[in-house]
Amino acid sequence: MKTSFVITLLGTDRPGLVSAMAARAAACGANWMESNMAQLAGKFAGIVRLEIEEADAPKLEAALRDLEAEGLRLTIEQGAAPAASGTPCRTALELVGQDRPGIVREISAVLARHGASIDKLETACESASFSGETLFRARIEMQIPSSAQTAGLQAELEALANDLMVDITLESGAGR
Repeated sequence: MKTSFVITLLGTDRPGLVSAMAARAAACGANWMESNMAQLAGKFAGIVRLEIEEADAPKLEAALRDLEAEGLRLTIEQGAAPAASGTPCRTALELVGQDRPGIVREISAVLARHGASIDKLETACESASFSGETLFRARIEMQIPSSAQTAGLQAELEALANDLMVDITLESGAGR
């Protein structure tokens, strides 16, 4: 039987970090299932899901822990099967507006009140093309319970968009 490991890693960015992790995973017979990695402020940060036979899981964990001697900080967790709770609606939210503190806090609070589970959150700040002011962009892929009132979520997000002075687009059936 197979099991999944979810690994987070953080360290000073340098060439070869992904290669070192991939080599250890392959040597143990693990399959690299999905990942998201980035260089942020001179640090390399990532999250990876590996799949491996249960019998080989301790060997994989030990091999990955060797990366800590190379300056990476790791968190290794065994994955769990997702809980069944009806058929959720996959939804994507896109936001763009002038940057200011608190945007993610405000949006995520609304989503939490409506039972949304965030699958993926991507954010970035960039210069506006004409004014040069800092724009904040976000894309959120989420699952909303089938029992949730999407009209209520839409209305609350529209009100928040007005308060934050941002544009929000909500797209049902989007995502992975």
